[in-house]
Amino acid sequence: MTRANARELAVHLIYGRDFTGEEPQQVVTTRLNKEYYATLSEENEVYSERPIKAQVNYLDIVVSGVANRAEDLNEMIQKYSIGWDVKRISRLARCVMQLAMFEILYLEDVPTGVAISEAVRIAKKYDGDDTGSFVNGILGAFARGLNTPAEPVSEET
Repeated sequence: MTRANARELAVHLIYGRDFTGEEPQQVVTTRLNKEYYATLSEENEVYSERPIKAQVNYLDIVVSGVANRAEDLNEMIQKYSIGWDVKRISRLARCVMQLAMFEILYLEDVPTGVAISEAVRIAKKYDGDDTGSFVNGILGAFARGLNTPAEPVSEET
């Protein structure tokens, strides 16, 4: 399984957890159960190969990380989705952006451009070109915002 497939699987897990409210570790354990996982391969090619240990570790980190920081990530999505209430954004697009933002902020081995590119690819695959463009716009603004220097602090006393 490639990192791209693991990332796509992570979106599935984050999306599923968003519906069920399960604990992050439970979502990963349940969905990666060997028998259950095998049944999913008939529905989606991303399940054709089981994740290796390093990818399971990645899944644990990102699913838990997104779950634990969902409120903060949604606030960032809201900040950069000008004119859109975060509740009106499709659940899938929101999960994709949460994962990308988490990777950018907390995973040193994921370049910003890769996180954005992969998020756009996944959004287009599951929700269409318009969603891919929407995700690209929000994540691009988010990334630019990270590189914006802070306002100088006045030294007035």
